[in-house]
Amino acid sequence: MPAEWDPHSATWLAWPHYRGDWPGKFEPIPWVYAEIIRHLAQYEPVELIVQNAAAERSVRKVLKAANAFSANVRFHRWPTNRVWMRDSGCIFLTCGMGPVAHNPMQPSSAGPDSRGRLSPHDSANGQQLALKFRFNGWAKYSNHQHDEKVGRHMARATHAYEIQPMLGKRRIVLEGGSIDVNGRGALLTTEECLLSKVQERNPGMTRAHYEKVFADYLGAGHVVWLGRGILGDDTHGHVDDLTRFVAPDTVVTMVEPDRKDPNHEPLRANLQRLKAACDQDGKPLNVVEIPMPSPVCFQGRRLPASYANFYIANGLVLVPVFNDRNDRVALNMLASLFPGREIVPIYSGDLIWGFGAIHCMTQQQPALQPAWDADHPTQEKTEPAS
Repeated sequence: MPAEWDPHSATWLAWPHYRGDWPGKFEPIPWVYAEIIRHLAQYEPVELIVQNAAAERSVRKVLKAANAFSANVRFHRWPTNRVWMRDSGCIFLTCGMGPVAHNPMQPSSAGPDSRGRLSPHDSANGQQLALKFRFNGWAKYSNHQHDEKVGRHMARATHAYEIQPMLGKRRIVLEGGSIDVNGRGALLTTEECLLSKVQERNPGMTRAHYEKVFADYLGAGHVVWLGRGILGDDTHGHVDDLTRFVAPDTVVTMVEPDRKDPNHEPLRANLQRLKAACDQDGKPLNVVEIPMPSPVCFQGRRLPASYANFYIANGLVLVPVFNDRNDRVALNMLASLFPGREIVPIYSGDLIWGFGAIHCMTQQQPALQPAWDADHPTQEKTEPAS
């Protein structure tokens, strides 16, 4: 699995439609999406999923009104339950483009086998692969049947080989927001999300099982386990609200200086783990601390507002902000870490009422060949689908 800062051929999004994710606050959400698309489409194609033809016509009107419509926006008409593509979409790989710690594919002389698996020989040509983990609504929501199928639609639309990760005879449940990789063999995740009995994704799976899955299917043979996630996160501990790789040897991690805040202790404990951790080569990680925004609450509920939920695209980084004094601190820190990219703040005070932000709603499709030079950006335009 390439790092998020490696070149993309596209970003995948699904247009918001389920009002139940933003009860009483849905009206501004499409305009937040339009603003995100307006920026992304300047640097890379946006593969945009809409419910049907009628929805596409409506979305086109919104994008045109927001000056966000572009030939770089391509539509796909597939039903979805929700829009959190980081978790429901497939995870694209570029197998054969670099070193892989372990390869679970069984030998085959002619393409994928009955389970959609490729042999090392088949995948060595740089063919894009699509990991289709099982999606079960974060082991919490029952309305996820459409979202479970989205990853397969994405694989077919991109002509990628679909692989369904297995442990024995059982398909594995895993969301993209529960992991973060540096593209060089290291991976971040949390015990709260993957090892807890609460919202248990894969009953019976142990730490060792997960580490084998990460090595076999993601080429990530070195795992850094953090503890708990932030308050208000209904995924029960996704790492993309906590700590993110920003370079092969560097992570940013959220900290809460206020000792009375419920996030103070779990974030302090995670920081200590990171300071004691190493990368895939055994070298200490560079750890950059970013302070949390002040608590964001709505209808008496603490929301998972975090600057760690940024998204790294070709030539820019989209950063959630909350009209908070720490917005500028986070933006300045990320600007220093990504000098070749534009740092774009996206107001997410309304968006976070859906319990997710910019990283949660996006899924990158890595480029098979290097296509981006941050010092000399270019745009490859494509016509929108009819």
